[in-house]
Amino acid sequence: SLADKVVEAVKSGDIKRFYVIGGCDGAELGRNYYTKLAQQTPSESVILTLGCGKFRIRNHDYGTVAGLPRLLDMGQCNDTYGAVQVALGLAKAFDCGVNDLPLSIVLSWFEQKAVAVLLSLLALGVKGIRLGPVPPAFVTPNVFKVLQDKFDLKLIEAEPPAELVTLSA
Repeated sequence: SLADKVVEAVKSGDIKRFYVIGGCDGAELGRNYYTKLAQQTPSESVILTLGCGKFRIRNHDYGTVAGLPRLLDMGQCNDTYGAVQVALGLAKAFDCGVNDLPLSIVLSWFEQKAVAVLLSLLALGVKGIRLGPVPPAFVTPNVFKVLQDKFDLKLIEAEPPAELVTLSA
């Protein structure tokens, strides 16, 4: 099965990291963070994309890794459940938690659907999520501080940081 092939590729070291790039990249000037991130990911990584932001990144040739396409379309924002199931399946296959996986999650805050996606991931205890380009209006500085402390939530920067596009992110 495809799942078995992915697990074997991770075990063999062919796939070293997974990136979930979700949400909307937006059409405004400067809203190309997610496009840049996708294009800077290492060749030994797989990009799982969901949301309309995928239309900004899917026309680039990312090649393959271990015979698999590096860019896997997981659907729209409402299909986050599928990406979560992939992460949970990998965690089960490697007998670890989702936070122990070589997984970077970068979400775009562009509209209200992103709230449901973020809250779902936080409810699952997922840590280290990057969110941007600006925090949702309802996330006050105090609320953001709590989310940073408890879930290691980070705001994206103007450019994808070097540590995010390395295999040790």
